[in-house]
Amino acid sequence: MTWREATRDEIYSYYDQEFPEYTDELPAFITATGPKEFGLSFRDRHPIRKDGQPDRDFIRRATWRTDSTGDQISQNFDGFEEVLSFIRSPARNDPFDDSEYALADPDLLVKSDPVSEGVYYGLDNWERPWVIAVDIDAKDIAAARADRELDEETHSDADQDERSREEMLLAESGIHAADPAGYPYAFEDLDRALDYGFETREIFKDEFSAEDTMVVYSGQGVHVYLLDRDPEHDYDESSREVLNDLLIERYGIPIDPVVTADRSRLLRVPYSLHAEVCRVVQPIDSPAFDPRTDALPRFLE
Repeated sequence: MTWREATRDEIYSYYDQEFPEYTDELPAFITATGPKEFGLSFRDRHPIRKDGQPDRDFIRRATWRTDSTGDQISQNFDGFEEVLSFIRSPARNDPFDDSEYALADPDLLVKSDPVSEGVYYGLDNWERPWVIAVDIDAKDIAAARADRELDEETHSDADQDERSREEMLLAESGIHAADPAGYPYAFEDLDRALDYGFETREIFKDEFSAEDTMVVYSGQGVHVYLLDRDPEHDYDESSREVLNDLLIERYGIPIDPVVTADRSRLLRVPYSLHAEVCRVVQPIDSPAFDPRTDALPRFLE
């Protein structure tokens, strides 16, 4: 079992050889013109063309160019093959190539073209209502577990920021040293995230009579989708807040409420590579799914 960062060559190989085989299996709401944005993260920062601006380790690219009223003018990607070309070679195939905010041409730099460590799509969508999804992350489960296991009075410090306090709790509880060593969770927290994901799917079925749901292994947790239409409210901001309250307060599901409530959020594209752990993001059918063995890209098989 290997739980590590993918190398630059492995990432490029995945998007060149393996990911194209999955594009026909993408959910229907992920197309070249459906999500309002795609996003890419980079391990190493890359400059943009505009002088004096900071290098970027994350970029968003709209799928449509719009006018001042928000109406569509022209597509930035003519088809998913162009999205794929952008993922493979972001600076050379930046759809903002006529903008000073485009990524700098690697031919003019000592830096090479960045590789896409993470590939994301926007939940806000042109072709259907705003996609509704909840995010359950193993690191949040681990942090809560560490909090419970340690004496709050002994291990709290008002001067610590939340991140450093969390690191301390993970270290002192032994979670940081447990497999996968060095990550902010243990495998038992990842397994619990999978359980929570399928519990959430059952809540969607029981509370909303949902028929169209999907659980996606996200690399270090799960995303759970509620895809049925809501003709009365169209799952607007208010109804999403109610959904968050239901999951968190009544059922104790440790979701990130911002993902559900913020239409500008991005989630990982199914079948993309989570390069921090060398695992393939993918829809799953059962909490018995084991990401240690069931989500391997071919370069680890």
